[in-house]
Amino acid sequence: MYTYGSDKKSAVQAKFDAQKIAFGPIMFQAARAMRNLGILEALDKNMKTGLTIKEVANECKLNIYGTKVLLEAAISLEIVFVKDGKFFLSKTGWFILNDQLTKVNMDFTHDVNYLGFHKLEESVQNSKPEGLKVFGDWETVYEALSKLPENVRKSWFAFDHYYSDIAFPEVLPVIFESKPLKILDVGGNTGKFSIKCCEYDSNVNVTILDLPGQLNDAYKNIEKAGFSDRIDGHGMDLLDSAKPFPKNYDVVWMSQFLDCFSQEDILHLIKRAKFALNKNGALYILETYWDKQKYDAAMYSLHATSLYFTCIANGNSQMYHSEDMCKLVDKAGMKVETAIDNIGVSHSLFVCKPK
Repeated sequence: MYTYGSDKKSAVQAKFDAQKIAFGPIMFQAARAMRNLGILEALDKNMKTGLTIKEVANECKLNIYGTKVLLEAAISLEIVFVKDGKFFLSKTGWFILNDQLTKVNMDFTHDVNYLGFHKLEESVQNSKPEGLKVFGDWETVYEALSKLPENVRKSWFAFDHYYSDIAFPEVLPVIFESKPLKILDVGGNTGKFSIKCCEYDSNVNVTILDLPGQLNDAYKNIEKAGFSDRIDGHGMDLLDSAKPFPKNYDVVWMSQFLDCFSQEDILHLIKRAKFALNKNGALYILETYWDKQKYDAAMYSLHATSLYFTCIANGNSQMYHSEDMCKLVDKAGMKVETAIDNIGVSHSLFVCKPK
């Protein structure tokens, strides 16, 4: 069994941290409001001199009262500091304003998760994404994606693509080292990876396996990229374990895919992937495992993302520990032949072959 964390902080610090959690949702909205209303940008432009409350209010065209309460909250949030009556942007404030990773995570939290998380307790009790009901009556977020409000779709895809897009350039040389001619992109979403494959190698053909609604979005992107002759789609309910995957592929690719399913479903998906491979084929699994992270911030983010799966996505999946995945690969009659960590922001690549 693995061991993480400790309980060495003082009682005073522990109680302070408890208050941060108690008021976390309120302070999150304060930080977001300061970003969106231009307050952080105004301070960023005046890093050397700082600004008074009145100067910030004037520059952002806000009333002094609203500006004052936000700036004072920002002191406790440590996104600003005050010197001689003037407010300055802190390093943390700079990241909230300028860091793309932070922006993607904040927008995902606000647009996709915030309202639905009132139902986290019920989601845990029922193993269903009860929070998804704020958007409509669906079993999972995946069947809802094409119908969600545009701002929610935008933030969901920005979150999903940010992590995978950075990883793709690093994994493509690994995949194409064996010169595959046929790739099955399982859960191919908007077709980004399939398009990248065709751009990388002019000899490869790709089949996207996904829900019919998702394939409709992918087809538009594929046609726009000019690869309709080399990328096709196979629509199916991936949770229907009675339906086999199409066969005879050199590579079966699963990117940020298996974390969308329960361990029982993952086992069935890996088994079906195994039988989709030709004699010398391999299954490539690209995932973000919380135990493989270099930084505490990454582990924190992944644990929070697990709760999104619980409350919004499907009610039964998570960001897994790498040991969980290795055990499932083994149980499916395959072995992890190669494991490459520290890909992109936080990914690991498992190259799996039948035993």
